Formats: sequence, structure tokens, C-alpha cells
Amino acid sequence: MRRAFSGIQPSGLIHLGNYLGAIKQWVKLQEDVDEAIFCVVDLHAITVPQDPLKLKKNILSTAAWYLAAGIDPKKSIVFVQSERPEHSELAWILNTIAKMGELSRMTQFKDKSSSIQAESVSVGLFDYPVLMAADILLYNASIVPVGEDQKQHVELSRDLAIRFNNRYGQTFAVPEPIIKKESARIMGLDDPTKKMSKSASSPYNYIAMTDDEETVKNKIRKAVTDSGNEIVASQDKPAITNLLNILAEVSGKSISQLQVELRDKSYGDLKELVASEITKYLKPIQAKYNSLMADESSLKKILENGASRAGALADQMLTEVKNKIGLGL
Repeated sequence: MRRAFSGIQPSGLIHLGNYLGAIKQWVKLQEDVDEAIFCVVDLHAITVPQDPLKLKKNILSTAAWYLAAGIDPKKSIVFVQSERPEHSELAWILNTIAKMGELSRMTQFKDKSSSIQAESVSVGLFDYPVLMAADILLYNASIVPVGEDQKQHVELSRDLAIRFNNRYGQTFAVPEPIIKKESARIMGLDDPTKKMSKSASSPYNYIAMTDDEETVKNKIRKAVTDSGNEIVASQDKPAITNLLNILAEVSGKSISQLQVELRDKSYGDLKELVASEITKYLKPIQAKYNSLMADESSLKKILENGASRAGALADQMLTEVKNKIGLGL
């Protein structure tokens, strides 16, 4: 069975980079695989401090964005990670075959812990990739759509799957990361050398999925540009390339087509078009999101049903794993 698994942390607002780089891809993917599982990975979120009340709200909000974008709970399994304790249990088992050296080499861990004294870094932050491996392997997912920054974590999942299979016999599918190059890294509007980020110090780094028309216009207007005036996607024009990537995603046109259409236009014209197309693209998604958030009881029922469906798969896999390693009576 071709099964896909992916998820987003409910650690704050969902921005356009999250949407274009992940959620939009999932909508198509659910049509192309035998089964798709999309999780709100709240256990990952608590590897750094969270406000409990905000976290509860963000969990529902993130799930609502999944559904507003077009994830169909009748076709896909949508649930909250912490509702399935099997994730944590398998993570502990995988910890026994994971190596300190391979975890310490994780680029994201180095980035996130660089500003923290070594003795103050949480074990959870260090162990994050093993929990991610458990998320994936628990469902025998062979396809994992991720951003470029998560590719290394999926490679660890592959290593752990192979290591376990070699030691205890064939158990886990070996997952493959799927990365859509153009939208895999939507960059910051204020710094096109760094990924668009909800943790950025300036709100002018990102377009939040909740931003209204005037806010979108203002942020795009202030977006940095490159020297010169030619509107082309190239390595020496990272800012213009980023705006063209965003425009291609929200307009449905190819970058080559957009470059032809904008050949005689200015950077100001490009920004005006990008802002207009983003607003047009977001409006129906925002309307559905607001409707979902207005009926929390129905949203929770969808997530409870998803957790039940996920549980049937998770329990079967965890039972097999425990039997193979000699746990249980």
C-alpha cells in the first residue's frame, strides 16, 4: 500500500510558506496514494516552551487550516498526534537503536540550540527526529512530503527502519521524502536567503494565512528586491525568484509563462500582481477556515474520528514491534 504521512506543528500561526510548501501539496497527494495521514504534531511543538491555552487553540486552528485547504477527512486520516500514545511508545523503542552521534549531527537541532547553552537544551529538542521517525514508521508510510529542511529527519527515519528490520526481521516500510522543489522553500519577504518563518522577529517576513487584503498589500509592498530591473528567476536574484515562486503557486501559471508576461513590467508591477493574486487565492480558504473554527464541536468530532482510524493502524504496528523485540506477556 502506498501510504503517505505528514504533519505540521501547532506552534503558532500558519503562514503562506507552510501552506504552499506543505498543505497545498497534501491536497493533491491524497488523490494519488492509497491512503494519506495528516497529523497535527503537537508533541513536537512542546520541545520548546508553549503557552498551554494558546497551544490548545493552535491545535484546533492548524487542523482547521488542513480542512479549509481541501484535505478531505473522508479520504484522509486527520488527527492530533498526542491523542495516539503509540507515537510516544514507539519513539522510546526507536531510541534504543538510535545513536547519539547521528542525532547530534541533525542540522535543525544545531540551528535551534545554537543560541542556548548546551546544558539547557531539552532532551525533547535533541530527540525530536526520533519522535518524527516514530510518527512515520508507526503507519508504515512509504511517502513523506516534507520541506527541504526536514529531509535529513526522513533520512534518519529510513536509517532506523533499515536498522530495525535488519535486527528483528522485516517490519517497517522504508520511507521516501517527497519534496516539490519550487515551493519547498518559500523564503522570507524581508530576507530571501532564509525560509519564511512564523518565528521571525518581523511580521514583514511572512504572509499569515489570516492576513487581510490591506495587510497582504503592505507586506508585499515592503518586500525586498534585487538590483537591476529584469523580472527573472535566477540565483543572483533570490528576492525576485521568491516572488515569482509565490506568484506561480497562487496563480497556477508557470514561472516561464510569468517571466514572459512580466517582461516589460517593473518590480512595482510585480509586487502589485503578487499581492492581488495572494488575496484572491486566500479569500475562499479563509472563509472555510472561519466557518470551521466557528463550530469547534464538529471540528473536534472530525479529529476524534481520525484518531480512532489512526489508532487501528498504530495498535497493529506497535503490537508487531513489541512482539519482535520480546516485550509483553
